Amino acid sequence: MGQIEDLRVFVSIVENGGIARAAEVLGIAKSAVSRRLGQLEDRYGVHLIDRHPRTWVVTRAGQELYQRASVTVADVDELQADFVHSAQSLSGPLSISIAREFGLSFLKPTLFSFMKAHPQIDLTVDFDDRIIDLESENYDLGVRMTSGDIAEHVNHPLAVTRHGLFASPAYAAKNGLPQQLCDLTKHPLLHYGSARRARWKFLCDGKKRYVEFQPALNTNNGPFLLDATQKGKGLARLPDFLVSTAVHNGDLVPVLPGFEFETFNVQVVYRANRRLNKRMRVLINALQQSCAVLNENR
Repeated sequence: MGQIEDLRVFVSIVENGGIARAAEVLGIAKSAVSRRLGQLEDRYGVHLIDRHPRTWVVTRAGQELYQRASVTVADVDELQADFVHSAQSLSGPLSISIAREFGLSFLKPTLFSFMKAHPQIDLTVDFDDRIIDLESENYDLGVRMTSGDIAEHVNHPLAVTRHGLFASPAYAAKNGLPQQLCDLTKHPLLHYGSARRARWKFLCDGKKRYVEFQPALNTNNGPFLLDATQKGKGLARLPDFLVSTAVHNGDLVPVLPGFEFETFNVQVVYRANRRLNKRMRVLINALQQSCAVLNENR
């Protein structure tokens, strides 16, 4: 482990801005930090840091070594953690960014169960639909709804979600339901978004059809949109993970079932250069199990 510890010291020097601060963080003497740095330079036969009276600069060779050593040290730490702790006593930090509506409407029970099963894991969950940089924003995992794979990441498929048009039985009985796409604009249309003029894309027999309209309601909250539809405020485009219970209970009926919206892949992603630790693997497994319900309902 001597070489690994030398690399750990070097990584700490770079990340903490110098030998003195690295020694403080590592809890060892400055002389020990300097000695390990010297051993590393002797071993590789290169200068890693140019030291001056008041400044120091990481050399080109040092920058290259840091990029690789930081990954190696992190991998060793995670490897040790995997084997020191059993699956029942997993501990440590774990952060994930989840697509907002899918996370809040469907994955909450899974996350609560995970927290109960692994109370020693320090879990951070952010709900966000924006494009994120997992590395710079320090996320271990991301869950996103996409039409394809996310480049430079490992993509684990969880489910395929489908949208449909729905109305309440009371609305249908009072107002009737459209039989063709051209009839849609005769009804109040409830929209997820904030567009003054919205456009829905439909698929029928492999052909794309579009309907443009002025929404009777705009909202950025899926459960509110679902509630408004169930209360008979109009017709809404809703995802299967949000409406399955309402449809099963007879609280919603499908509208124009012969026309389909485009599908989206729900995927859990992580950086291609990142080794999965046990905490990440256990959470991915929990997500896959919960999403299996969506796949079974096809």
